[in-house]
Amino acid sequence: MSPTRIDPPELMPVLARGRHHSPKRGACFMEYASFLAGERWSDHPACTHPAIGSLARAVNDCTSNAARNELVSLIPSVIGLLGDEDTDVIVAVRAASEAIPIASEGRQRALAAGLIRCEELLRDTRCTEAADRVHDALATVPTSATWARQYISDVGALNPRSVVRLCEAIIRTSVVGIAEACVPDADVRMRRLLVAAIDDCQPRVEVSTRSLQPAG
Repeated sequence: MSPTRIDPPELMPVLARGRHHSPKRGACFMEYASFLAGERWSDHPACTHPAIGSLARAVNDCTSNAARNELVSLIPSVIGLLGDEDTDVIVAVRAASEAIPIASEGRQRALAAGLIRCEELLRDTRCTEAADRVHDALATVPTSATWARQYISDVGALNPRSVVRLCEAIIRTSVVGIAEACVPDADVRMRRLLVAAIDDCQPRVEVSTRSLQPAG
């Protein structure tokens, strides 16, 4: 399900890079979301899961000025997208799997290590699509994957309290990796990544919402 394009009405904030003190000075993607959701002006609004927020801010900031307005139509799709306990990993895997084939060697190694950690975190979940995505992504960079597995073996077990920070780092590295890759369509790839992540999380929100409804 791809988000429906919605053109912003007149006198709405203009998308721009970075944080802004008020709508009059522009808005990043998530500030715009807070505005539409009727929340206090913020680039970390409560209406969106933090991992999706991290991805949206990174895509907003790394997209060229010429292409940034193409992101506006996606903003309503993140309002109410709160996810579940696996959302951080799901978003990180989606971002890394899109970035790793085209990223520089250094970022490939970092993303491969991140994907292997995500693989560990997915082991006891039902997120089979994400697990398959990890496998397929690592297969595209066998040399970096081999290096990363040795690195992870040397470092040892992941501290559970570091999972959120790990996923945030994977997301940021992925988006910058796409933005700085030697490809002619970086803006298109970043927008496509954000659409895919929203689509990944939407069914999880629907399932979570149904589980909270009283039996009738």
